[in-house]
Amino acid sequence: MTWRISPPHTRQLARTVCSRTTSGRVYSASVRPAILYSHELRLYRPGGVRDVSTAVHFYQNRHLEAFASKPATRLTLRQLVFFGKSMNEERLIKSANYVRTELPIRIAHRLRDMQALPYVVVTQEGIAKVYELYWNAFDKFRRYPQINTLQENNAFCDFVANLLKDHKSVIPNLSLGMSLSSPYLLPDRLDSFMRRMLVSRISRRVLAEHHIALTRQVNSHEGSHVRDNVGIITTALDVKECIVRCARFLQQRPYHSGEDSLDAPLSNAPWPEVEIEGHVNTKFAYIREHLEYIVFELLKNAFRATRLKHPTAQVLPPVHATVVASDNNVCLRISDQGGGLLSPEVKSPSDLFSFSHVRNATRLEDARLGALRTVSSSTRGMTATVSEQIGTLQPDAHGEISPDPVDPYPRIGMGLPMSNIYATYFGGSLDLVSMDGYGTDVFVRLPKLGTNLEGIEL
Repeated sequence: MTWRISPPHTRQLARTVCSRTTSGRVYSASVRPAILYSHELRLYRPGGVRDVSTAVHFYQNRHLEAFASKPATRLTLRQLVFFGKSMNEERLIKSANYVRTELPIRIAHRLRDMQALPYVVVTQEGIAKVYELYWNAFDKFRRYPQINTLQENNAFCDFVANLLKDHKSVIPNLSLGMSLSSPYLLPDRLDSFMRRMLVSRISRRVLAEHHIALTRQVNSHEGSHVRDNVGIITTALDVKECIVRCARFLQQRPYHSGEDSLDAPLSNAPWPEVEIEGHVNTKFAYIREHLEYIVFELLKNAFRATRLKHPTAQVLPPVHATVVASDNNVCLRISDQGGGLLSPEVKSPSDLFSFSHVRNATRLEDARLGALRTVSSSTRGMTATVSEQIGTLQPDAHGEISPDPVDPYPRIGMGLPMSNIYATYFGGSLDLVSMDGYGTDVFVRLPKLGTNLEGIEL
């Protein structure tokens, strides 16, 4: 396929120049953004057949500029709870129109981000698909009419739910494309771009799913006396119950699941027990899916490391989960005896959050890229939630777990980065401390007052 840009006066694409060492690491880079000054891109196939690409749109598009020039209206967890507590028709319609007008602004900023990438990056596998999904969603939202009735709101919720389903492939496609682009971007720029993309994605899903949940509560006639959940927020989230639930599902999976198929011998002992200590009665208002995803991924890593470290053990050492609640924060420590994080692929534990092969060499491993391609092409995609993972482990009527043709735990390298982003989204933190040769401690801090604004970077 050959590419031809119209109109003829379109500015020439900027070149991308990179110098690399023989090891493939970026030594120096002089890159200019692949900004195209036009209104459409025409693709000319052999034989003269012309298609107009819907995947590529341009920097000077007047609609995109109008939305990208506006700042996002960031919210706190407390605002989401208070607004949703006394929900009525007027407030629900107000919520719908806020989502309708806010989401295209947040999408527009990310489209601008992608347009500023070097041309060699936007041509990588996966990036163009993400761009097309984002552009189509932006275009549909900006055209959506104002919502005035409950019936119109119900139709809007169906519209949003379908878009959420369509975007399930965004995370693996984005990760695949940026992993392949790692040799062409400096680590700080690559990681900064990925963080903005993923944080923004979480923020949009929070707004969309929260409104859909509020609508369901109104439609099911749940009154203000129902205090357990306000939208997607659990007002008294039990930390211990979350840990127990995640551990139970992880302990159900086969000892030699797809992600643990290594050449080294593995213990046939049952998965480790999880011993919970500290302030075990801690409850606070938070988004259950965010906390459970963090706990699930940290326990999964701890279980795997413990099994690999003790291949001949009949009983694996337990994993310890310590919960501490202070006046302002809820803290969680996950401690294992999995040997620590010492590895030739990473120089420091924080490099495990990176998408650059300079900091984390596993990003360009064939197995990692293959797993990303598998997940990105799967109809199931990836929503970075616990529900999608445990859904494949639900026992049938006979108590048996049916095998899934797609590994429910593919090692695509997104668990720790997404956990870190979930933890920091409302102003928390996630830190790794490796005691090489013994084990790893992971410290999670989550604000409990709900007064921190979303951590969106524009």
